[in-house]
Amino acid sequence: MDASATSHQNVYMSERASDDPAQNLAPAYFIDSDAPEILALVARHCAGSDSPAAKARVLFRAVRDGWRYDPYSVVTDREQYRASAIAEKDRGFCVPKAILLTAVARAAGIPARVGFADVKNHLASPKLRELMQTDLFVFHGYTEMFLDGRWLKATPAFNAALCERFGVAPLEFDGSSDALLHAFNGRGQQYMEYVHDRGTFADFPFEDMLAAFREHYPFWRNVEKVRDDAFHSE
Repeated sequence: MDASATSHQNVYMSERASDDPAQNLAPAYFIDSDAPEILALVARHCAGSDSPAAKARVLFRAVRDGWRYDPYSVVTDREQYRASAIAEKDRGFCVPKAILLTAVARAAGIPARVGFADVKNHLASPKLRELMQTDLFVFHGYTEMFLDGRWLKATPAFNAALCERFGVAPLEFDGSSDALLHAFNGRGQQYMEYVHDRGTFADFPFEDMLAAFREHYPFWRNVEKVRDDAFHSE
């Protein structure tokens, strides 16, 4: 483990985040916003953005489309949930993408925290339903950013190409209102339903997520055997 990881180890707690914006700016173990990989992303995407809202908009889109959504990419290695490690990949499910957006927001000077909710995906593919044996997705990740005096929710999970495949417009975050998952798709079918909000955290509650997955998903004991490209071969 590197020196940065050690210095942030004590920041990781499963306690709810403070509403104080100043308490949601510092680097943490998983949200290692001071890592070179994160700073490079911010420098690349925020050049020319002159306000926090403008930076939030471009960073949201960069994470939404720069990392392909893949629900089969769940791993149990805690190091893979650090934002700096996620930045080196090309895909991820909702939780890593929310961690990454939180980290780049903090690196850009925007107070940010990671949040989680249980949602029902009414349009989950048959293969994914069979694996999960439920349409309830526990610990869906999203990011909250403090902009213009308000905490705003944004979920960068589904990239534009995937949204087109399922007949929904990609979510856009304008920096002035929430950007949450669609309730209906383009054909009027029920799509995503928020069931329970688990709250927001200053750093990613890794053990809490694992406990929730063990409780709700029978496949969890064999999760490492699930091929990470299965979703895109359906």
